[in-house]
Amino acid sequence: MKIPDEIIRLGAVLHEAGFEAHVVGGCVRDYLLGKEPYDWDMATDALPEDIMRLFPDSVYENAFGTVGVKTGSGSPMLAVVEITTYRTEGGYADMRHPDAVTFVKTIEEDLARRDFTVNAMALSISNEANEADAANEARLVDPFGGEADLKMGIIRAVGDPDARFTEDALRLMRAVRFAAQLGFNVEEKTISAIKRHAGLLEAVAKERVRDELSKLIMAARAADGIRMATDTGLMPHVMPELLEGVDCGQNKHHIYTVFEHNVRALDYTAGKGYAFEVRLASLLHDVGKPRTKRGDGHDSTFYNHEVVGAKMAAMMLDRLHFPKKTVEHVAHLVRWHLFYYNVGEVTEAGVRRFVRKVGPEYVEDLLKVREADRIGSGVPKAVPYKLRHLMFMIEKVKADPIDTRMLTLDGTDVMRLGQLAPGRKVGWILGILLEEVLDDPAKNGEEALAARIAELNALSDQELMALAAKAKDIKEEFEKGAEDEIKKKFKVS
Repeated sequence: MKIPDEIIRLGAVLHEAGFEAHVVGGCVRDYLLGKEPYDWDMATDALPEDIMRLFPDSVYENAFGTVGVKTGSGSPMLAVVEITTYRTEGGYADMRHPDAVTFVKTIEEDLARRDFTVNAMALSISNEANEADAANEARLVDPFGGEADLKMGIIRAVGDPDARFTEDALRLMRAVRFAAQLGFNVEEKTISAIKRHAGLLEAVAKERVRDELSKLIMAARAADGIRMATDTGLMPHVMPELLEGVDCGQNKHHIYTVFEHNVRALDYTAGKGYAFEVRLASLLHDVGKPRTKRGDGHDSTFYNHEVVGAKMAAMMLDRLHFPKKTVEHVAHLVRWHLFYYNVGEVTEAGVRRFVRKVGPEYVEDLLKVREADRIGSGVPKAVPYKLRHLMFMIEKVKADPIDTRMLTLDGTDVMRLGQLAPGRKVGWILGILLEEVLDDPAKNGEEALAARIAELNALSDQELMALAAKAKDIKEEFEKGAEDEIKKKFKVS
């Protein structure tokens, strides 16, 4: 992998002015692993004022010696490169920010303040005029054995792990996250220190914890990361509700505890490369089971766990300050993940009502959560025939009207044809029309709807209200089928 030309040019300018230039941090780690770095950071013995003098198109708005240099690159990750003066840090009263920053002369002193050995390496940029030669002559600076730890697949704290974690408690989560992202193990002394200091995570801003959790969820080995966060005592300070399922056994339809089932569901979605909301919903889809469990053993029940779980998921994600849109998306998937479908029992009208209830924008994600739910239960097939048939039915009816906005006549037409003022009668008529169109989309023609509006308008308010209530209370076939199965199981009529 080649160091970008933009970085080489910045290094050349620093060298020509008599300063050192290194690329540092995660980009060095990724470079050595042969991965495309997310961004490129540099360090130098030049002071911030020197950097700004050498690069006039730059920004310096912090107290940590980091100058953002604009390169003019067309690549977003190289458009602005952060160049930081070598520094050491002293005192961390808030377990996040250093109380004092001191500029130092050597890259080795700078690397000593970093979190893990795999992130405490640097590549010196040669000042050769030829950029190709310069890229090939980058020299690794590795005072803490980061390259060896990369080869062994180990996350190890730089120096004293107790000191590293008390400096910045978010490093507790970062260790687990890096292990999940890289597929590494955490070194023994480092893991022991995480367990000793897990409680310090309470002092970290929820937004920072949220960001680390989000990166962990998107990691290839997200499930292992969740297990590690649990084993090290971090999870009580992140999502304690998830732990309620650790020893919670299930019924004959499951071979794992609730916790293991949830984690395996996450593992499936990570393996599939599914979107963040699907992964998070899969991890939390059964979080409500422990609080709704009745009975024990193979015949235990978890009625309404999807409703309870959706409320819990929303509360958990709100507490971590996730965006409102994410909270609503995940909670919605948790709420509706437990749908019933049997080939031959559910009509096209039932599928249309299902799509309306769930929301067409959520259907695809919901089916992915169902796949994860199945695999997490220990069954071999994620997408059995029944689920494939449902997908076919959804595709078949997806263009059919499922809400009043898709009717060929709207509220304005109802008022015009019925000579009605705005009010609840208009809403009743629209609701009745929609339910009838859900049963038969062919009725969604202007003439047919106009004729039906005239019929409905002729009814008394009491008759119309009763008809509207009856239409509104039509039992969705998905829910009715699930209810019938439960009644059959317990011999209840």
